[in-house]
Amino acid sequence: MRNYSVSPYEMIASLWRNRSLVVALTKREVVGRYRGSFLGIFWSLFHPLFMLAVYTFVFSVVFKARWGGGTGTKTEFALVLFAGLIVFNLFAECFGRAPSLILSNVNYVKKVIFPLEILPWVALGAALFHATISVFVWIVAYCLLYGLPHYTVFYLPLILLPLCFFIMGLSWALASLGVYLRDVSQIVGLLTTVLMFLSPIFYPITALPDAYRHVLLINPLMPAIEQTRAVLFWGDSPNWMLLGVYYGAMLCVAWLGFVWFQKTRKGFADVL
Repeated sequence: MRNYSVSPYEMIASLWRNRSLVVALTKREVVGRYRGSFLGIFWSLFHPLFMLAVYTFVFSVVFKARWGGGTGTKTEFALVLFAGLIVFNLFAECFGRAPSLILSNVNYVKKVIFPLEILPWVALGAALFHATISVFVWIVAYCLLYGLPHYTVFYLPLILLPLCFFIMGLSWALASLGVYLRDVSQIVGLLTTVLMFLSPIFYPITALPDAYRHVLLINPLMPAIEQTRAVLFWGDSPNWMLLGVYYGAMLCVAWLGFVWFQKTRKGFADVL
């Protein structure tokens, strides 16, 4: 039986080696999602705008929420909220699909030459496409409401990269677990909802009492959300020390997830 490498180098080398296949499958994933619909790929634009409008109405109009430390306007709240949602939606799209990545591609499991480890990369690529559109919408809205955005927007890729490593680690682990434990997808759905409200999306960290603030500090999405908001809206440079720790931790998560996937993939064909 074939032995699969679990080295950290192989984690990236596999992506580079199969980059053409990843790009092709990602394109098929994006186009296939909207095939047959009247608006087609424009749904990727309308969906985040619609959800932004709903969340903004509920929190800033109904509950009259205002973002601490800002001007307190509805437009400010909308853009700050949207920045957090971009990060969370990137995570949630991959997190929700991860348990079914292998189950929905059973035909690939029987093909010895197909690199199953790239399937999470494909899912991440599709999610990044939607996140890119959301960022573009955010920048256009900021230009219309406030003028030219801060130069710190160029730091955004540096902030999202460790989040991508975290997503990949979870995706590899959950894709494998989903083969052996079919309940994983139900658990992931519940955790996604919990994480949405335990992440600083609808409120700043300072809104929580000190006694409860430590709950957010252990949330792996918190640094990405807070730093994204800082560079996009407030014009602050990233917290480099926090970002360095975040990179190290998320790379470890990615590698551990990759190791688990490589060690357990030998049994996929028997279970499926």
